[in-house]
Amino acid sequence: MTDAPRIPTDLTWVRAAPESSEHPGPWIEIAFGPNELVYLRETGDPTNIVTTTRTKWVAFTKGVMAGEFDHFAEPAG
Repeated sequence: MTDAPRIPTDLTWVRAAPESSEHPGPWIEIAFGPNELVYLRETGDPTNIVTTTRTKWVAFTKGVMAGEFDHFAEPAG
């Protein structure tokens, strides 16, 4: 078993929410850290943090913009 990476305490979290939103969320927050690491968390559970690399984050966001994940947003049924 490997030790979990330490999460920097001085991260600047950016909330992925519409600017005009008055709804409290929960929202996803993203922070860019040292060593090309990217951190993601949900405002409803901010201690549960997912870590990925900048390269994987860029690939993911390009996929979102290209519609590769649209089927996840479609209603079930």
